Amino acid sequence: MNEIEKSNNLDLVKEISLLIEESKQHVVRTANSALTLLFWQVGKRINEEVLKKGRAQYGKQIVATVSAQLKLKYGRNFEEKNLRRMMQFAVEFPDFQIVVTLSRQLSWSHFLVLLPLKNREAKQYYAELSTSELWSVRELRHQVERKAFERNEIANLQISKDQYQLINTFKDPYLLDFLNLKNTYLENDLEKAILHELESFILELGKGFAFMERQKRMIIDGYDFYLDLLFYNRNLKRLVAIELKIGEFEASHKGQMELYLKWLSKYEKQEGENEPIGLILCAESNKEQVELLEMQKDGIMVAEYWTVMPPKAELEAKLHQLLLEARERIDRNKRVD
Repeated sequence: MNEIEKSNNLDLVKEISLLIEESKQHVVRTANSALTLLFWQVGKRINEEVLKKGRAQYGKQIVATVSAQLKLKYGRNFEEKNLRRMMQFAVEFPDFQIVVTLSRQLSWSHFLVLLPLKNREAKQYYAELSTSELWSVRELRHQVERKAFERNEIANLQISKDQYQLINTFKDPYLLDFLNLKNTYLENDLEKAILHELESFILELGKGFAFMERQKRMIIDGYDFYLDLLFYNRNLKRLVAIELKIGEFEASHKGQMELYLKWLSKYEKQEGENEPIGLILCAESNKEQVELLEMQKDGIMVAEYWTVMPPKAELEAKLHQLLLEARERIDRNKRVD
């Protein structure tokens, strides 16, 4: 066999191997989807039977009896605690067609992460992002633990109705504990740490972000200006300029970002793209100043970053307080208007 024949055979093997791997993955996805749909149907049927009996005590007996028989016949998947999860699944996700769609990307293990969430909007948020971003179960659990939905909700309260397309893009605060920064650091240290952990930073930013440049040079009136980080967001179809501040937000930061955005719009924005937007990350965001300056009208978001991840209870309390404060500011503005 000559070298050309060997090469052709290798190419053929690679091509067939790819087909086999794709087929195996399809079989796994199909099996996972079928199992998820089965569990939903089981849960719905048991719920109907319990409702028909009309008494809680009968409900307990039905679940226990059915579980014992199914477990004996089909194994541990049908233990009583698992049947109750299936029943909850059918209640929390009542639309079967939506379940069908989600099951094409999400496994039963994904749904087990979503079921304990009390907020239906949070369930929907995490389910949609898990499908669009192809999150693994581990990544989904990670995002839930870091309260991605709550932080997204806080950021969305800062967005006016005419900026609805920005919803689900930004968070506040951003949790940058993975950078492992000490108590004292400079902006340059923060930037270097982000670039070193770029993949984690992009995951924290959210869906659709692609890194473009660091220290983007802009020559204006013969002077050099440098933007800390430049990203592109595929979903928004626009450049995203990010400035890092190790201290509190200051009113002068707005003018600086406006200048950068004007320059990017004039020299970097390509045909078909929307106007660039900016994100200023500060150690403290000074919400009232941001509100008075009406930053969002100029396409500028301001958010805090935390370099230390608080314990779960403290994180929940802090985010709850931030959410209350944001809602109070909105209510106050409505009364003034």
